[in-house]
Amino acid sequence: VILVAATNRPEILDQALLRTGRFDRNVVVDRPDRAGRLAILKIHARSVPFEAESDLEIAAAMTPGFAGADLANIVNEAALLAARRGKDTVGSPELQEAVERVIAGIEKKNRVLGQKERERVAHHEIGHALAGMSLPGSDEVHKISIIPRGVAALGYTLQLPKEDRFLMTKSELENRVAVLLGGRVAEELIYHEASTGARDDLLKATDIAKNMVKAYGMSERLGQQSFDQEQQPMFLQNGQSHGPGDYSEETAREIDDEVRHIIDEQHVHVTALLKTKLSILRQAAQVLLEKETITGAELKMIAEQANAASVQEDRKDQEEIVADAVGQ
Repeated sequence: VILVAATNRPEILDQALLRTGRFDRNVVVDRPDRAGRLAILKIHARSVPFEAESDLEIAAAMTPGFAGADLANIVNEAALLAARRGKDTVGSPELQEAVERVIAGIEKKNRVLGQKERERVAHHEIGHALAGMSLPGSDEVHKISIIPRGVAALGYTLQLPKEDRFLMTKSELENRVAVLLGGRVAEELIYHEASTGARDDLLKATDIAKNMVKAYGMSERLGQQSFDQEQQPMFLQNGQSHGPGDYSEETAREIDDEVRHIIDEQHVHVTALLKTKLSILRQAAQVLLEKETITGAELKMIAEQANAASVQEDRKDQEEIVADAVGQ
């Protein structure tokens, strides 16, 4: 008799259950890599006609971290979209839209925003995108939209990693915090005050900063220590303390100070960055208000055009200064 059991939380199991002769062999079924995602997509795509198999390869590249159920949902969503559009086959547009639906939720075009709110959301999302385009190690900006999605998102900036990642450096984590703060900073620069729209961004930024300090030992002040011990239910604890009880109140205050320092430091960093891109921020926000959705490539084009215009203006000013000096 072979007894098999499954759990998503192996770290909280009683050691008596895992001793030799009981559940003593662990088989880890992790999230699939790119090749695995492609194989899973092909299985679910057997009953769905696709325009090209290369579309599945693109979808596999766009979905790092997705589990098998997520990939099955993508194929189903893409098939439904193709049917609603009267198409006989599923193409790349349907697959990409399906990925966005799984990541950000379904578009809520009936959720109508006022003009002032639309303008604020547009600047907020362009702030995220400009920070993501400018900071090294950030995921590639794929799409920016002010069409509400899901339950509460009034707009979104979709960033897709180029490859599967298993390690991140301190500077890359700091840049992620900066990108998350980019929307709030854009609002502060344009409207001179923040709004409630950055709530989810602040939650994610705080979570990253806490992990940097508590789990990864990335605080110079606290040194090479980890304070992030896994908590267990009371009936499974073996007498050892877990969580905040493992360090003093003074250390807890230092952890809070370090988390705040990381976030404040990146707030200053991204503020200085976006101040140099104010003209791009305003121009891109106007384009986004008109089109509601733009791609990362379109934002790059807007930035290049704005930079070219700025160079021409500087050159013209220099020529005028030279001409005035020659005249005198």
